[in-house]
Amino acid sequence: MGSCCASVKGLVIAVILLLTFCLGPTSVFAHLGDVSQAMTREERELLKEEARDMFYHAYRAYMENAFPADELMPLSCTGRWRGTEPSRGDIDDSLGNFSLTLIDTLDTLVVLGDLEEFEHAVQLVLNNVTFDSDVIVSVFETNIRVLGGLLSGHILAEYLRQRAGILRWYRGELLEMARDLGYRLLPAFNTTTGIPHARINLRYGLKSPKLESSRETCTACAGTMILEMAALSRLTGEPVFEEKAHRAMDELWKIRHRSSDLMGTVLNIHSGDWVRRDSGVGAGIDSYYEYCLKAYILLGDERYLGRFNKHYSAVMKYISQGPMLLDVHMHRPHTNSRNFMDALLAFWPGLQVLKGDIKPAVETHEMLYQVMQRHKFIPEAFTTDFQVHWGQHPLRPEFLESTYFLYRATGDPYYLEVGRNVLRSLQKYARVPCGYAAVRDVRTGTHEDRMDSFVLAETFKYLYLLFADPSDLVVDLDEFLFTTEAHLLPLSLARNSNYTISEQQEMRRAEADLEYARSCPNTLHLFPESVRRPLRNLVDGVCPRRSANRKLHASEFQAGNPDHMKMVKDMGIAILTLPDGRVQLLHTFSNARTPTDAEEGLLFMQEMVELAKSQSQLPDTPPQAVAFTVKGAGDSEEKQVVISAGPAHFGRELRGNDR
Repeated sequence: MGSCCASVKGLVIAVILLLTFCLGPTSVFAHLGDVSQAMTREERELLKEEARDMFYHAYRAYMENAFPADELMPLSCTGRWRGTEPSRGDIDDSLGNFSLTLIDTLDTLVVLGDLEEFEHAVQLVLNNVTFDSDVIVSVFETNIRVLGGLLSGHILAEYLRQRAGILRWYRGELLEMARDLGYRLLPAFNTTTGIPHARINLRYGLKSPKLESSRETCTACAGTMILEMAALSRLTGEPVFEEKAHRAMDELWKIRHRSSDLMGTVLNIHSGDWVRRDSGVGAGIDSYYEYCLKAYILLGDERYLGRFNKHYSAVMKYISQGPMLLDVHMHRPHTNSRNFMDALLAFWPGLQVLKGDIKPAVETHEMLYQVMQRHKFIPEAFTTDFQVHWGQHPLRPEFLESTYFLYRATGDPYYLEVGRNVLRSLQKYARVPCGYAAVRDVRTGTHEDRMDSFVLAETFKYLYLLFADPSDLVVDLDEFLFTTEAHLLPLSLARNSNYTISEQQEMRRAEADLEYARSCPNTLHLFPESVRRPLRNLVDGVCPRRSANRKLHASEFQAGNPDHMKMVKDMGIAILTLPDGRVQLLHTFSNARTPTDAEEGLLFMQEMVELAKSQSQLPDTPPQAVAFTVKGAGDSEEKQVVISAGPAHFGRELRGNDR
């Protein structure tokens, strides 16, 4: 296999800047070679309108078949209510029977310029939504989706009332709802550390038997409160919300690993001790890093910039491995804790754009795009050789978010082509008669009866914005910051407190940027192509990795063999016996004896899955009569025994004289 299977871990991408003086546009294109062709205005307009139509196909399906339920079930074409549908576990903690999808979607209607429907939606929220319910919800999800949606809806209602002359009747009712919800979330912060509980009862706070034993939360869950809580404080004049969120962020900063500056994934809210020390930029940590930077941008508080810069340096030193972002142990940062990546890390290139670090953003985004092209969507998790690890795709927005920010930063038409391909995949593989359905497995294309609120709040918002011109929008997005749920908060909130950047500094920066742009023909959009070129065929050019000397294949495994049992244990595989007698294999990367054993364990598990699939696809063979002779104890005569038997689905294959 040679170069085909060379490890990409140590991939070094050299970008050689050959343009040392200004060239005419024709010379530049000739020199750099294959550069994405600009998309015509007509093509962009058609794609923008198609993105708008996609939004309304999903929005109308929800409003006509699900509202006032929290979500639409697109295959059943009915609403999902908390407590009436079979529980899906933690995923249902985002539901509170408070018309989640409509609240989450309010500002998308404004982005699309549908002011009449926005006004109607605000009235529906005011007339139908209450938070006085005996229901346990995720503090994190309720904060970013519901509180964030209400705050953004209020801000845009005021914005439009003053500038567009609509909603003249509006008197801050959404803000009052946000204030009510904020106070219902506040008891979550009543911990020894000030780090909030993961869940809260909207009516009874923490006075619920299910919450009394609550001890753990994830880093992102605790560290993704500051934007919404600070906005609520600055809009209402009540500082308690911002104070609680600041304290939580301060405590999280204190418990970072002081040597690596990395964060773990799960912690004890009372002691601050780490429960899971895996460190990455994906699930469980992602938006904590995002809010460190965005808290500085929105609030003008420089301590958050300092914290983010320390974290960012650590991520780029330990977690960033070529274009990949692999989890490590926070206390042993040179050791990977797993060899797969999850889809939530797709937000990272967009955050790098806000940081101003474009080159690695281009690299990671290109890797993700190639994964998307291979599998039609980015699977919920994929291995370092770009195979599917978890096959689900709930129509997440993070990849489109990064695509949008990279296009805004570079003007490179390549990212419009990326958006076009995402749009085509959504239309071909996710659209159903009643909205858009999550993909249960990208390998089979089967659907799940699920359309999360973020599909309307984020996915279609970023898709529309990618193809829209600023002149198409009724709001100036340069005056706003996107939260992690793509809700709009105004940058003017910084003026409600200490603002650490003077107007003179801002003017000097703006003048410097303008001077750079006018110094010679703007070739910024050529830079991403020079970074992407060495990454071409990164995904398709990598063969699935196989250990050179495999210790044990799944087809050879025998549970009664002590050597085999030791081998699978070394691979990090635990064998559990279920109450019904069946056996379950559980692979934990960090439990393996060595990283090499852990990788072999992953291959072993993948082979087991394939074996199970192949067995399930075999035609059912009815039992057949099988005759054989046996000798009784102390009996010289042989007796013939006839039994009914079928083919075995386990154990080694018998050949030749095997008995």
